[in-house]
Amino acid sequence: MALEASLPANRRVALHRQALALLAKPQRGAPDLARLAHHAEAAADARAVLKYAPPAAARAASVGAHREGAALYASAVRFADEVSVRAGLLDSEAREAYLAGDFVEAAEACAEALAGHREAGAVREEAGSLRLHSRLMLSLGRDQDAIAGGKQAITLLETLPPDRDLAVAYVSLSEIAAMAEDPEPAIAWGQRALELAHKSDDRETATHAEVCIGGVEAQRGARAGVAKLERTLEGAIEAGFEAVAANAFEFRVSAAVRSRDFAAVDRYLTRGVDYCSDRDLGTWRQPLVALGARADLDRGRWSDAAAGAARVLRTARTQASAPALARSVLALVRARRGDPGVEDALDFRVPADEVDAGRTRQVPAPPPTSKMYLAIAHAEIAWLRRDPVGVREATDEALALAVRAGAAWIVGELAYWRWRTGIVEEVPAGAAEPYVLSIRGEWRRAADCWTDLGCPYESALAFADAGDDERLRRAFDELQQLGARAAAAIVARGLRERGVRGLPRGPRRSTEQNPAGLTRRELEVLSLVAQGLRNAQIAEQLVVSEKTIDHHVSAILRKLNTRTRGEATAEAARLGLLART
Repeated sequence: MALEASLPANRRVALHRQALALLAKPQRGAPDLARLAHHAEAAADARAVLKYAPPAAARAASVGAHREGAALYASAVRFADEVSVRAGLLDSEAREAYLAGDFVEAAEACAEALAGHREAGAVREEAGSLRLHSRLMLSLGRDQDAIAGGKQAITLLETLPPDRDLAVAYVSLSEIAAMAEDPEPAIAWGQRALELAHKSDDRETATHAEVCIGGVEAQRGARAGVAKLERTLEGAIEAGFEAVAANAFEFRVSAAVRSRDFAAVDRYLTRGVDYCSDRDLGTWRQPLVALGARADLDRGRWSDAAAGAARVLRTARTQASAPALARSVLALVRARRGDPGVEDALDFRVPADEVDAGRTRQVPAPPPTSKMYLAIAHAEIAWLRRDPVGVREATDEALALAVRAGAAWIVGELAYWRWRTGIVEEVPAGAAEPYVLSIRGEWRRAADCWTDLGCPYESALAFADAGDDERLRRAFDELQQLGARAAAAIVARGLRERGVRGLPRGPRRSTEQNPAGLTRRELEVLSLVAQGLRNAQIAEQLVVSEKTIDHHVSAILRKLNTRTRGEATAEAARLGLLART
């Protein structure tokens, strides 16, 4: 590449043309279409690009390389002049970018394709573009535009004889409504899709409709819906309906995370992430990773939660649903630990790669589900800061949305933070039991529920509502063990007001003064890691066992939200930690 860049432009083009001619007729085997498309574009040979790039993109898509497929279709678009041909290529680029999880590129390509189909008077193709565009609008937080676009696609197709395209439009609107936390229309549109798909013997669309219906029912806590969703998921995998199966994985894990069903999270999360990763289905892989981070938060695995959230923020191509959920998790971990950077975690800045030729793209708003999780984060953070006005402002709109969606656990959590800050109101119908028990003052039963579920933070907070020193002291100790410094400080304040003395003041000052919460020994180990020493060498220098150093290094990686020693060194340098050792 360095040599190529050093050549004069005319020489480069000539060499690419020569390579194109030679590679088009290999001595053995079939031509490499992707390689031919590359040389054709570099040679500015429009006819060759349009000949090789689309089939190379289709090949990439067929083996689960959707990012490469989108890039190849985009290459063909740059050389297409005919309106209908260009619009078809833009449709394909949008679809592949969507599957890969790049919603901004997909939306831009889809909007341009839509304009082309309208210009050409291609009604069916226009409806197809509208269908995808509406799904993308939801991913970018434009709920009303998404629903309006989905309905417009159906209106166009209903002027034609009913067929598979209409069934797909119905199920697409069902999925949009489900993701928009509007369960009744989601089920209704899903039923219409199911009926039409059965008439045309369209198994894939029928399976997709069953996933949407089962997903809505599962997220509302219906056991029959959970069973239906699990059964349909296995059927989609067996039939090779990859996007449908990925969608089913997201619904199933989302329902499990909401209800704190960690056994189901363990059964489906890793399996779903692997399934989507193997097929480059970033649209569903990223939400699954973010949901896993939320599950780790609820289980008290805060370092794992922060690492998972950071991974989403580091790898997501668009600031949409998954990054919004990840931000809520990261902000809560930092707020609970009393770490800095809470506002930074919630700050939706435009990534550098979304600044295009001096024109900054609008940052996508979070979709409804992510809005609710963000509201939960803002509410708890406001409670930790003793800001009742902030709690109310964070929860008013989100609580109404959660009630409409029938999201019992989210309703309960939002109502719980309002109650904790003194907002007196009737508990919304259908709120999850553990939260209702706390609000009613049944702290012991609430604590038992949270303990049975495996949620130590919520269990400790339930004990904090007891009226005796022993339980308050237990709540304080459990919060201290979790590293929940902010909540522990609130409980400690209450204990001191009751005359209790001798409470630990939290971590050592040396630990508290560094942003990552590293101990003095961990800072010492980090300094030696940064010098390139291996664990055995560090152990020898500090006169401790190698196993002890293993534990210190693992703790350092976890606290810095990094995966490798090199990443830890870079992050430590950024935070100014190496200068402290």
